[in-house]
Amino acid sequence: MTATTGIEVDGDHPGAARPDVARLRAMGLDILVTAAGPARLPRERAPHGQPVIAGGPHRWSARDRGEFLFVGLRGGGPALLQEPSVDGVLAPGDICFYDAHRPPSLDLPEQARTKTFLLSRDLLGLADRDLHRITGVPVSRDSRMGSLLSPFLSDLADTAVTARSAVADMLAWNAVNLLATLAAEHLREQGRPADDRSSTVSRILRFIDLNLGDADLSPDRIARAHHISVRYLHKLFADEGTTVGRRILQRRLEECRRELADRSRGTRTIAAVAGRWGFASATHFSRVFRATYGLTPREWRDSAAQHVR
Repeated sequence: MTATTGIEVDGDHPGAARPDVARLRAMGLDILVTAAGPARLPRERAPHGQPVIAGGPHRWSARDRGEFLFVGLRGGGPALLQEPSVDGVLAPGDICFYDAHRPPSLDLPEQARTKTFLLSRDLLGLADRDLHRITGVPVSRDSRMGSLLSPFLSDLADTAVTARSAVADMLAWNAVNLLATLAAEHLREQGRPADDRSSTVSRILRFIDLNLGDADLSPDRIARAHHISVRYLHKLFADEGTTVGRRILQRRLEECRRELADRSRGTRTIAAVAGRWGFASATHFSRVFRATYGLTPREWRDSAAQHVR
């Protein structure tokens, strides 16, 4: 999870070479830090069934050189496609939330730098109806929350993309919590508090991510940690179209897939990687990995090794 270069985000696939980008992937979060130069925000492919749209409905401009922070929101649905156009002016240090499937066009000075945090809206506890509100108005560097979090998030991004694995994991976890706090406060300042149910789901998802390596992670433990019943926990996930067990398995597989492709982690055995992310059985891990991705863990690692950047 140390920095890599030459990456443009498009789902999990590299696009055009960008030697000016350093990247961290950890805990369901991507952090990308660019060198000074023409600004272009990372994007991801549109969700299945949605049209691919070349540009977003937003355009942000800035007259001054400096550093700008962006939070790309993964997920969301057709509601985002119906957003009205928004033009705005950014100042150095401002934080702007945007839809990662439709990034805003940027008109920034040539020497501007960008730092981007890409994560699921679920991790921020955002309901669908809140997305257009949070992506329409930037968090000013001069605001109460902006003045506190903008410099902190900037330093955190620089540290995370160069940190060793254990430190990077913890920094990513802290970044997600800070961004969730910022999103909730940003909505409150606009006259709409974050949805309580979505906030609960967000806290649970962050708890799951922090404890993925625990083979004993279970619905009962998760429910106790959040002072809710197991029945209500299952209902929360059913309303999201999934189950607790499926979410845990999905995130464990994602982290194993990422680590197996990361050559900077050395030559850890497949069994060691599986155990690190909570799989008690290497055989079971290999079976579910292949069922999910169509390749065995070894085939995936070997394939990734041929595309080392």
